[in-house]
Amino acid sequence: MDSSDAHGSFEDIRDEVDGNPMLDAFRYALPYWVPLAVGVVSTMINRAARLFPALMIAAAIDLVVTQSGTGDGILAVVGLVPSEPVPAERVDQRLNLLYYLGGLTVIAYLVQAVSHYCSRYFFQTTAQRLQHDLRLDTYDHMQRLSLDFFNNHQTGGMMSILNSDINRLEDFFNVEIRQITEAVMILTLVGGYMLYTAPRLAALVLLPVPIIALVTAKFIIWIEPKYKRIRELVARLNTRLANNLGGAAIVKSFDRYEVENRRVAEQSRGYRDEKIDAITVRKAFFASLRLIVGAMFVTILIVGGRDAITAGGLSTGAFVAFFVYLQQLDGPMTRIGKTANNYQKAKSSAERVFGVLGYEADIQSPTDGTDPVSLDGDVAFEDVTFSYSDGGERILEGIDLEVEAGETIGFAGTSGSGKSTLLKLPMRFYDVDSGTVRIDGDDVRTYSLQTLRDRIGVVEQDPYMFSGTIRENIAYGDGEAFKTVLEADPGEVPEDVEARIRNAAMAAGAHRFITELPEGYDTMVGERGVKLSGGQRQRVSIARTVLNDPDIIVLDEATSDVDTETENLIQRNLDELTADRTAFVIAHRLSTIRNADRIVVMEDGDVIETGTHRELVEDGGAYADLWASQTGDGEEAEAAEADD
Repeated sequence: MDSSDAHGSFEDIRDEVDGNPMLDAFRYALPYWVPLAVGVVSTMINRAARLFPALMIAAAIDLVVTQSGTGDGILAVVGLVPSEPVPAERVDQRLNLLYYLGGLTVIAYLVQAVSHYCSRYFFQTTAQRLQHDLRLDTYDHMQRLSLDFFNNHQTGGMMSILNSDINRLEDFFNVEIRQITEAVMILTLVGGYMLYTAPRLAALVLLPVPIIALVTAKFIIWIEPKYKRIRELVARLNTRLANNLGGAAIVKSFDRYEVENRRVAEQSRGYRDEKIDAITVRKAFFASLRLIVGAMFVTILIVGGRDAITAGGLSTGAFVAFFVYLQQLDGPMTRIGKTANNYQKAKSSAERVFGVLGYEADIQSPTDGTDPVSLDGDVAFEDVTFSYSDGGERILEGIDLEVEAGETIGFAGTSGSGKSTLLKLPMRFYDVDSGTVRIDGDDVRTYSLQTLRDRIGVVEQDPYMFSGTIRENIAYGDGEAFKTVLEADPGEVPEDVEARIRNAAMAAGAHRFITELPEGYDTMVGERGVKLSGGQRQRVSIARTVLNDPDIIVLDEATSDVDTETENLIQRNLDELTADRTAFVIAHRLSTIRNADRIVVMEDGDVIETGTHRELVEDGGAYADLWASQTGDGEEAEAAEADD
């Protein structure tokens, strides 16, 4: 029950990722390259337009206000402004130049507005489409993995991958790519302006950039394992919370509030401590970047001011532009660090997401699998051996059993004897270690998985109910019926579909209790069917399987949680449920299977007895002992036998 078990925490998933998982993320994003490229270009235009007004201010100061321009400014070189200042006495020309510069600034702001809209729109909408597709692809891939995957990985971890990890990748493509594009553009354009205007001062100002790059590289190396650990701790915390909330009734019944609070607190404390550790170093890293930027600001103030005062190396406008651009450099400098930090977060998430996508299913449908419309129902287990893990304990050992089409086979034996495991093999929930399982003479591995899952119906001991109505849960057994029910308005389900659902409920002994409910078939069952009793859930589950009309049916302790009256009702309908189909019935209460064509008794993964109820009781073996223990002493057992 300990969610800290690494086996269920997706650490093994990392082995499925070759190289940098962010490369997988970028490869996945390739179909979206056009809108992403438009977003990048729009961002570049936006940043260039945002730098333009500072040049207008510098030109206005040098050419209009102080008349101190040297004629070698960038705007003059490209011909946007005069190369010489307007004489002070020519007031009209100075005002016209000022209006002209104002007009250029208005155009720059218009370009800013349009490019800002395009940048945000294309990045955000593309990121939304990407996360939507990635979530569906990941969920679809999870659904196709074998049961072994779900047995060995926690539900909370899977939910964390499908939600928070994919959302983090969405944020990366929405925010980080755009902001790193902005940072590169600012560094390039501002750096170019500074180098063109005052090379010596620019060299001093830009000198810390390699230092920032080195510090950032060291930070990335340190923070990467931290974020991996944090993602694992989040998944474990989610799993603990999901377990406790899902088992709220058990927690209450055993009054384990304090115990569970401590367990949640322990998981949360581990996450908190790891997060605080990462935050401490991250903030120290960002603070160091701020100090470096501050040193650049002081350099411009002292060196640039001295040159402007003593040597005339900088015009007043250029000096002002330097300060304006330096403030704009502050963002990109710290942005590099933040992007490096968020890149590592995204990388940890990508490792988990693409690790799942790279996880190969142990059970795969053959490319040219047999896909018959129906099965006759002959089933054979030939020297079948099985264990749940390589080198693990053998659950089944050398099972040989042949079942003819239409037979009803009961299974009896103590818990853990291998009954349920054996009957998971025909559907290929698992594959045998050795031996063969055949249906209609063909190895089950030659059938498509869709055929096996569609033509073999299962009712488990603890059936799962989906949140929705009783009608929807029964209709789930047939794809077309389920689709029709979901698409129909309340009370407008087609009569033929409704009739099939009600007939299935009657065959399962569920119709009576359903019609006694205030909302009838429209009754909401609640999460996991909590609004229904255990017996009601099982009858709905049986109805769901009956609606599917499978050729082979497996009832795994299907009447274990129903009362005697309901069991007798289901028993009376058993001939109808199993008519013209092969049926496997696992039962704890042997009265459920006494009329089966044959009964198979299992112990420690092996078949120890087979025969009819009468034959096994007369043999006086393990089955006879079980029968006697359920019906009373030997005399009562004999009396019960005489009634057959």
